[in-house]
Amino acid sequence: MLEIRIHGRGGQGNVVAAYLLATAAFEVKRYGQAFPNFGAERRGAPVVAFVRIDDKPIKRRNQVNSPTFLIVQDQALLHVPGVLDGLQNSGRVLVNSTLNSADLSREMGRELVALPASSLAKDILGKPVPNTALLAGFLALTGILPVDALNQALSHRFKGDVLQRNLRLIEEAAHYVPHNQWKIA
Repeated sequence: MLEIRIHGRGGQGNVVAAYLLATAAFEVKRYGQAFPNFGAERRGAPVVAFVRIDDKPIKRRNQVNSPTFLIVQDQALLHVPGVLDGLQNSGRVLVNSTLNSADLSREMGRELVALPASSLAKDILGKPVPNTALLAGFLALTGILPVDALNQALSHRFKGDVLQRNLRLIEEAAHYVPHNQWKIA
């Protein structure tokens, strides 16, 4: 079972990202589970969402404490205590950042991959909402699900121009990261 923790701030689409990733798993006949954890419901407040993906039914219902992957939707959250807690030794981190991956990795003392998700989203969607771009980058890095499964998940949530712009964003974001760099057997 793959366990993913997504850190972001209210208004960045953190919870939507988790549900989209779980829905993408369903699209390829896998099992997915997604749920959020947040305190005060306000824009800018820290939000954590959890995702599990497996080939068999998922019976675990607790928070993801030891994730294989972290997706961080706001680079500033890397300096908030607890964000990197529990990440497996071989765990990987994808961060929404305009810094290059090597500089960010040096700053944090661990390997990270940076993706300018907010910038891409602002250019294509007109809003700096990083969730869709980060999911596309994550799927390209890991290969755990085909990017087309994310396209299908989005088609259940959006229609028309909004869907088309998100599909374009997915295509652009997937090209910003090395494909299958984090591939799991």
